[in-house]
Amino acid sequence: MFAEQKATGAPPTGSVMPSPDLCTEEEVVHLVHAFYSKVRKDPVLAPIFEAHIDDWDRHLARIVDFWSSALRGTARYKGAPMPKHAALPGLTPELFHRWLALFRETTRALDNAALQQRADDLAHRIAGSFWYGYQSRHAGPHAGGRAG
Repeated sequence: MFAEQKATGAPPTGSVMPSPDLCTEEEVVHLVHAFYSKVRKDPVLAPIFEAHIDDWDRHLARIVDFWSSALRGTARYKGAPMPKHAALPGLTPELFHRWLALFRETTRALDNAALQQRADDLAHRIAGSFWYGYQSRHAGPHAGGRAG
């Protein structure tokens, strides 16, 4: 299933606590900005993001806070992302897979292997959690379907 298994067939690694030793804040900023640069150019994902994000600078700052909290333990992110994502119409497993593919493409370019592994594991868990939450709120052809 999506939340339990990576595309490689390997289960995600065990839970690891966020640590400022994992990466620098600059690495987090680079990861987020490089990833969203790809998203904004992607023919599949760009229209979805562009339709729902009015202020990219504000969004990127919020996402940097999220990933800084998740990876480095900064606790700067305050919010509940699930309701906003669950409100989006027409999401499919393919969209989540595309999001993950672009994320992995971005992390592969990182010079920090530990950051790459941890960020990939977290992104996979986030996608799985969001997909599960999305399915539980939406009835339709993809509800209850497997995304992985």
